Amino acid sequence: MFRVARASQYLAITGAGIEDIKLSKKSWVFPWQSCTVFDVSPVNYTFKVQAMSAEKLPFVLPAVFTIGPRVDDPEALILYARLISPHANGSNHVHELVEGVIEGETRVLAASMTMEEIFKGTKDFKKEVFDKVQLELDQFGLIIYNANVKQLVDVPGHEYFSYLGQKTQMEAANQARIDVSEAKMKGEIGAKERNGLTIQNAAKIDAESKIIMMQRQGEGAKEEIKVKTEIKVFENQKEADVAKANAELAMKKAAWDRVAQVAEVEATKAVALREAELQTEVEKMNALTRTEKLKAEFLSKASVEYETKVQEANWELYNKQKQAEAVLYEKQKDAEAQRAAADASFYTKQKEAEGLVALASAQGTYLRTLLDALHNDYSALRDFLMINNGSYLEIAKINAIAVKDLNPKISVWNHGGEHGNSGGGSGNAMKDIAGIYKMLPPVLDTVYEQTGMQPPAWIGTLAAAES
Repeated sequence: MFRVARASQYLAITGAGIEDIKLSKKSWVFPWQSCTVFDVSPVNYTFKVQAMSAEKLPFVLPAVFTIGPRVDDPEALILYARLISPHANGSNHVHELVEGVIEGETRVLAASMTMEEIFKGTKDFKKEVFDKVQLELDQFGLIIYNANVKQLVDVPGHEYFSYLGQKTQMEAANQARIDVSEAKMKGEIGAKERNGLTIQNAAKIDAESKIIMMQRQGEGAKEEIKVKTEIKVFENQKEADVAKANAELAMKKAAWDRVAQVAEVEATKAVALREAELQTEVEKMNALTRTEKLKAEFLSKASVEYETKVQEANWELYNKQKQAEAVLYEKQKDAEAQRAAADASFYTKQKEAEGLVALASAQGTYLRTLLDALHNDYSALRDFLMINNGSYLEIAKINAIAVKDLNPKISVWNHGGEHGNSGGGSGNAMKDIAGIYKMLPPVLDTVYEQTGMQPPAWIGTLAAAES
């Protein structure tokens, strides 16, 4: 069968005639071969990784990774086809594999950084996570096409970022109030300064006008008194206006000063009140931080004690395993030594048996030759062998040693005189039977003395035994 893959697919062929895996876009697939089609398109993986900073502050790191096989590297593609392609792209197996790698590297990296470093150095943190995750994914033939790390999120029950935002917001609000008070104060002072300049310029102009009027006194004597009078009236009027304006200005200035002082007092009180509120929140956060720190210290101590006990148990198990291995090794060596000794003993016995067989074969040949020379006379062969081996001499020595220390006791029995009997054959027969019965007592007595054995009861009893 001729198979053709799509643009984003590859054929993975195994079977007869293929050493490992053959990757191709199109190929013939024979009946004794297996063909699998796998997709190399990148897949988006969305995670919410829970980690903990160096200060033991938990947080959630939302991230989106675009991951796919490394199509420009044939070895990586073969690795992906062997390990990942049997599972569907985007399946729970691949998702859990990628999630496990990302969570492990993110947690290890976050544990070595403070929350401030993670928050301010998001770009560097992202790069570190990217590099470490990519290093782990290389062993599966995968590559990260894109990684998007979102903003850090609080874990329920640990609202670090919420408190930090509230703190920043309150600090900005307080600064804004202070800026408004300062702007209002500057505006009021500027208005007062401008009013004063206006009055001063008006007085200056009035003085200049007075000088000009005084210079025109020479216009005529007739109008001098009139002019003087008018000037006096004008001056008085102006002085009255100036005095009135000064009084009004003083009153307004006092009112403005009072308003400014009230505003300053209110601003000072508001700042002090806010500082007290912030100090209270800071003390609460410090207490919470100390509590979390104590919890972390207790947890760390418990973890250290647990790990220490685990290491001790592992060390004890390792020692016992090594001792068992040593005993097993010693027993194996003993068994091998015993086996070698048994083999050597068997070899020795085998060689002895072979020697005995060879000796027996030689002796058989020797005996056949002697028997042929003696014309198959077995008696003559026996006598020759006994003479040649010194058997007769040994028998004579043994008999001599046997009778050397004997002290035989000779008993003489007298049966009375024997008279000739001219009777017939029946008389001779009775004589022989009587002689046999006469011979039995000394024989039985000798046997008893030499061996201690009694004759049977049906024969009789000995006088010496009865006594």
